[in-house]
Amino acid sequence: MEKIYVLDTNVLLHDPMAIHSFAEHRVVIPMTVLEELDIIKDRKDKDVSREARIAINNIDKIIGNATPKEIQRGIKIHNELIQQAKGTLSVFQDQKIQGDENIPYLNSTQQHANDNRIINVALNLQNANTDAFVCLVTKDINMRLKAKGSGLEQVEDYRNDKVIDDVDLLSTGYEFFKDGFWNGIKNVRTERQGSKTIHVVSKNIFEQVYPKMFILDDTDFVGFVLKIDNQDVHILDLNRHTLLNKKYWGVQPRNIEQAMSLFILDNNDIDMTVMTGPAGSGKTLLALAYGLHAIIEEKRFSKLIVARNTPPIAEDIGFLPGTEEEKMAPWLAAFDDNLETLHNGDEHSVSSISYVKEKANIQFKSLNFMRGRSFNNAYIIIDESQGLTQFQLKSIITRVGTNSKIVVLGNLAQIDNKYITPLTSGLTYLVEKSKPYQHAGIMHVNGIERSRLAEFAEENL
Repeated sequence: MEKIYVLDTNVLLHDPMAIHSFAEHRVVIPMTVLEELDIIKDRKDKDVSREARIAINNIDKIIGNATPKEIQRGIKIHNELIQQAKGTLSVFQDQKIQGDENIPYLNSTQQHANDNRIINVALNLQNANTDAFVCLVTKDINMRLKAKGSGLEQVEDYRNDKVIDDVDLLSTGYEFFKDGFWNGIKNVRTERQGSKTIHVVSKNIFEQVYPKMFILDDTDFVGFVLKIDNQDVHILDLNRHTLLNKKYWGVQPRNIEQAMSLFILDNNDIDMTVMTGPAGSGKTLLALAYGLHAIIEEKRFSKLIVARNTPPIAEDIGFLPGTEEEKMAPWLAAFDDNLETLHNGDEHSVSSISYVKEKANIQFKSLNFMRGRSFNNAYIIIDESQGLTQFQLKSIITRVGTNSKIVVLGNLAQIDNKYITPLTSGLTYLVEKSKPYQHAGIMHVNGIERSRLAEFAEENL
């Protein structure tokens, strides 16, 4: 059965390369979508305007020098992953749709005229291709409801960026064995490599296993997966007491998740650490404390870059006097709070913080201005990443240069982007896609370490 997918504007804003996800099928872009992209590409909101421009350029690249008739019939979509792809891209002239008693068209002169025009395109194609699977793809829930109510048989959310079916299935960076890890294991080979003890066990005993994950049990055993081969898993035996008593820049972990987070931050073989968890679990404090330790004490990096996404209003203050750090201050106040926490015992804490900022070469950046640059010999912290798409996170991570480490922080319970859910967040995508990578570490930090009120609010409100 031929499959025809009509893409809504928000799909292309969410993933500018979404067309290639349907490359073996027929993709239809309504003219209204192109008009909306044209308007959005000039918005002050740099993130959404950038995505619009990328989507437009991608469509132009596919269409190339095709004639208007060829565009109506469909231009072949090239996809390197699908060698014999039969998918095509066409532009539907929805302005030519006329009233038809046999098709329940929506009124395209009302307030939500653009949505209605896009739905009408799908209804028109459904009526003209009765033997085909015609589907409208949109991330707008109400638009999906309107389309179904209008008689469109197939309506879907854009799911290509969903790597799991339930956020509770998100990888945590460790697996806990309730009845003891060693119970039931018959074959194990233990090796000594200097001061390290390494256990080699069968891969079949795990539900899922990936490099750089931890193994915990109720007997206080802590293991760390060093490598995985065809049949075996090589586990480094760690001392739980040593982990919990290791300090970085005066910070000592308060629970095992924090201890494991610091362990992977301090692992020279890990280039990227992704830390998830609720507000108050200590993610930012741990990342900052280790960064200061690595730069000032170990001199592993030459600068500490702190960045987060900012709302469009942050760009409107660009003309005001002041440094980039001063302009970013309202959105990066959490880092100043953590710097105060790290130095609140100093006799002159204000002077200590100023000294540390200069000594560690701390730079505060907006993600809107990081793209297109390369950061070498840097320790980079990306905060509040839960509101970013997979495309945005990828564009940031590809900026990481040589001898650098990036730490991505986020809380999936605090997403304020209306187009993103915990399942479609770039943070969720990054966790699941990077866990097989040998040089990435993942940790979900449990436990609220702020106050009993903060813990109550996180769990009950």
